[in-house]
Amino acid sequence: MSAFYREAGSGPGVVCLHSNASSSTQWRGLMDMLAPKFHVLAADSYGAGKSPAYPADRKVGLSDEVALLEAVFARAGEPFSLVGHSYGGAVGLIAALLHRPKVRALALYEPTLFALVERAQEVDGIRNTVSSAVEALGRGDALAAARFFIDFWIAPGAFDRMPERNQAAIAEAGRNIQRWKDALFDEPTPLAAFAELDVPVLLITGTGSPLSSRAVVQRLRRVLPNAELAELPGLGHMAPVTTPDAVNPVICQFLERVAHD
Repeated sequence: MSAFYREAGSGPGVVCLHSNASSSTQWRGLMDMLAPKFHVLAADSYGAGKSPAYPADRKVGLSDEVALLEAVFARAGEPFSLVGHSYGGAVGLIAALLHRPKVRALALYEPTLFALVERAQEVDGIRNTVSSAVEALGRGDALAAARFFIDFWIAPGAFDRMPERNQAAIAEAGRNIQRWKDALFDEPTPLAAFAELDVPVLLITGTGSPLSSRAVVQRLRRVLPNAELAELPGLGHMAPVTTPDAVNPVICQFLERVAHD
């Protein structure tokens, strides 16, 4: 079993990992920008796009997501860089630890590895949002569940402003909210483990993002030995999807720089 992936360009390998309720299609613009200089692969995670559905008989953790990507990493060649957004950023962090000698660098937009801040008040917002969404799913109301999720990450009313087609697709993906929570809150890797990740890491955050995702970035910044922070004024957590023109150049500049170091 392996992940579906999109592929473009030639040169140093770059693997892109998407956010929740999204798929590899979110990286089309970035792939176009990188393809003249890089071999870019954008993969679908479990239950997204054209990748396999979640196993019905067990929980899936972030290390399982990494295992699904083994063929993608092999195709990327060595060393490869990782780009991740939200859930994809959390997967990228665990992938970098498990494949440390093969990883050149990471560019992560607000990786939502909430296990690193699970006991902090900063994550009360996402914890309560997930609880409300799971309760809505229990009532059979997938649209309400998706509304809780999207309105938290973008802005109140954002879900209702979307076209009905988009609402339906997000609601279908949102049936996995409990699975996403399990993977992100129950990840056993301690914060201290990331002190061993000595490759260049670009941590990107938007000043308009919820405290919960910005708190993860701040924890990681303290322990990663070779991290730099890019704060993008006015952008929110979903900026790689909603305003990619503001995010993608930052990622490209970083990858071009580390490729020549």
